[in-house]
Amino acid sequence: MKTFKIGGVHPAENKLSASSPIREAALPKQAVFSMFQHIGAPAKPVVQKGDEVKVGTLLAEAGGFVSAPIHSSVSGKVAKVDAVLDASGTRRMAVYVDVEGDEWEESIDRSTTLVKLSDRPELDSKAIVEKIKNAGIVGMGGATFPCHVKLSPPPGSKAECVIINAVECEPYLTADHRLMLEHPEEILVGLQLIMKAVGVNKGYIGIENNKPDAIALMKEKAKDYEGIEIVPLKVKYPQGGEKQLIDAVIGRQVPAPPAIPISVGAVVQNVGTAFAIYQAVMKNKPLIDRIITVTGKSVKQPSNLLARLGTPFQQLIDECGGLPEDTGKIIGGGPMMGKALLSLDVPMTKGSSGLLIMNDKEARRVEPQPCIRCAKCVSACPMGLEPYLLSKQSKLEDWEGAEKNDITSCIECGSCQFTCPSHRPLLDMIRLGKSTVMGIIKSRAAK
Repeated sequence: MKTFKIGGVHPAENKLSASSPIREAALPKQAVFSMFQHIGAPAKPVVQKGDEVKVGTLLAEAGGFVSAPIHSSVSGKVAKVDAVLDASGTRRMAVYVDVEGDEWEESIDRSTTLVKLSDRPELDSKAIVEKIKNAGIVGMGGATFPCHVKLSPPPGSKAECVIINAVECEPYLTADHRLMLEHPEEILVGLQLIMKAVGVNKGYIGIENNKPDAIALMKEKAKDYEGIEIVPLKVKYPQGGEKQLIDAVIGRQVPAPPAIPISVGAVVQNVGTAFAIYQAVMKNKPLIDRIITVTGKSVKQPSNLLARLGTPFQQLIDECGGLPEDTGKIIGGGPMMGKALLSLDVPMTKGSSGLLIMNDKEARRVEPQPCIRCAKCVSACPMGLEPYLLSKQSKLEDWEGAEKNDITSCIECGSCQFTCPSHRPLLDMIRLGKSTVMGIIKSRAAK
């Protein structure tokens, strides 16, 4: 069975909510929309205090080409435009909306009727990309890169295939799994739209073989969609990384930066993104909600919630039985790549894939010991890097050495830290080093 070739680890899956159907979360009393919900320039508010908005109303326009607009997920009145604490602990500009009812913009098709590509023959590549851009669609796997940018390849680049990332290799998270089980054909039409947007006739959906029900269902439904192949993959983390997925599905290796997937003819999008693209293009629905997994071994009701953007994390946890008494840490995302939250008074954004509540025992960090030179981190690294060296160079602030040893190629998957017998905070140090080196490179380029 296919998988990527270099490195990888096998953390416990803990897919506690895999059998929990998607259920709709309640509306918040107040929704808060950060202007920083994507990679690139922040969005610019176009509303002010006192304005009336509906579900789907434009709240903020894109701040540049690499940016995305933001739409209201609720109806009500703008309370203020002010700063909010985001998941990283940074204060960001945001639009606050006091919720009143649930009135939608009339242009949005709320029906569940499937609209196929053959039903919309007038859609060409330009029209599809424009609709995606105007709907504020970004990568739903966590990277939140604006989709219209990915679907506008640089001059001289040519796509040969589209790969949908349905791997969901991060432990605990099950939102993508449930999406495939409950909305398979919408995903397939979304993939067709992406294929048409970039001008290719071949599309793949990569799914790890720990989701046999999703593989079987998607294979059955894909029979009616020409040029689409479902690719079962061996379970291995971090197979959801773009470069690892491309290697696993089509056997091509993406070179080091500045090379990107299109450099080897591939366009990669998350399965949730394909679904959002279907909704945007076929239903005129901007990105106003998403599925988020709320889970943990002590959580009373691990769930997959369809929640409106701007809903506070505290409310989502309350809907799953509340915060357990033995809570030690709450992570935004999963245990491998997610980050600990400083507060639950944080609004859900386009990139919010999960809330993991860890108990005291799970959250407790073991005291780091000296490196024993076992090279397990080197064997585990899917990018072929030397994590022990990069972490040391970061600690010593040897930025020149870290850059020379390719620290910017790190995908921050955490495989090195997971496998380290000395419990060294390798990823923590490398993240700091990578951020610093990237800042140096940008400063150098600006001169």
